[in-house]
Amino acid sequence: MVLSERRLVEEGIGEARQKGARVCTVPSLVRRINPPADLKAFWTLYRLIKKEKAAIVHTHSSKAGLLGRWAAWLAGAPHIVHTPHGHVFYGHFGSAASWLFLMLERITDRITDRTIALTEAERDDYIRFRVSKPEKLSIVHSGIDIERFQASNGGDAVSLRADLGIAADAVVVGFVGWLLPIKDPATLLEAMARVWTKIVNAVVVFVGKGELEAALKKKAEAAGAGQKAVFTGWRSDIPALMNIFDIFVLPSRNEGMGRVLVEAMAAGKPVIGSRTGGIHDLIRHGENGYLFGTGNAAELAKGILTLAEDADLRKRMGERGREMAQQYSTKSMIKKIDELYTKLLQATMVPDISRDSQINPAHLD
Repeated sequence: MVLSERRLVEEGIGEARQKGARVCTVPSLVRRINPPADLKAFWTLYRLIKKEKAAIVHTHSSKAGLLGRWAAWLAGAPHIVHTPHGHVFYGHFGSAASWLFLMLERITDRITDRTIALTEAERDDYIRFRVSKPEKLSIVHSGIDIERFQASNGGDAVSLRADLGIAADAVVVGFVGWLLPIKDPATLLEAMARVWTKIVNAVVVFVGKGELEAALKKKAEAAGAGQKAVFTGWRSDIPALMNIFDIFVLPSRNEGMGRVLVEAMAAGKPVIGSRTGGIHDLIRHGENGYLFGTGNAAELAKGILTLAEDADLRKRMGERGREMAQQYSTKSMIKKIDELYTKLLQATMVPDISRDSQINPAHLD
């Protein structure tokens, strides 16, 4: 089943409400920098936090984290927690923009009680770039529903390959994520051009959308590999798609953790990732997959070829990855965050926030 990004978000909100969560959407809080919308989002967040008398405000991602934390500080929230999900100190923007975000994060850290890094590498970057201090940093891996990705159905995989026009005997290399420069799908396509000179039945599948999609398709067609490069767009059936992959690749230039790697590992797939960010924590070179130099298509192609030519090696690495994925479960993540919240609240009286308190769960804008 194919769904748009907006539809996936809407379904996620609906599921959260069914489980008893109160969800208040803020349409002005958009991904891209937009001063009028950002100011409106800041004011909306401030009013919500002030009205709810929130004991803890937990923000996520870079821009939302900046707006949310300062809104929480202005509203007098007792505790402010932030999970960046991968920083923007390098790889995302040019040097000037990266420096600006670095300065903003250093300043905003002063009003932040605790920052949650997804991996040791991300924590180390916060210390190395002098954004925060070790005592203010915690590590909580982003959790996934391991069981969803462990379930395997060979029959479904065969039919899904057929639906995508992929031969049953093809060696399939998978990518799931934004088709953006920071995810560097171009290096994967360049690596596949080297792979195709030796393995004619290799196929690469790009799952996701982004500004590079048209350029990647054009490049694949120019190389005469139009049928060997499949672009699926947004999909809601990622666990099923994982089953059709023989090898999973994440070539990012910067990555907080790369939870999609854990999903691939839980599905029993060998994984290849760039030596950047938190990917180091997930891939043990030679055990559950391979690491390669960021942007190095030749080294990436070497790793893909090694796995593509050895089915037994793929199986062994996939099983090792499946074992390693257990430590990244949703239950483990929730337990660690609950422990952190408890410590923060121990010296603070928690306001009585009733589910029946009057708040309009519709758009606050």
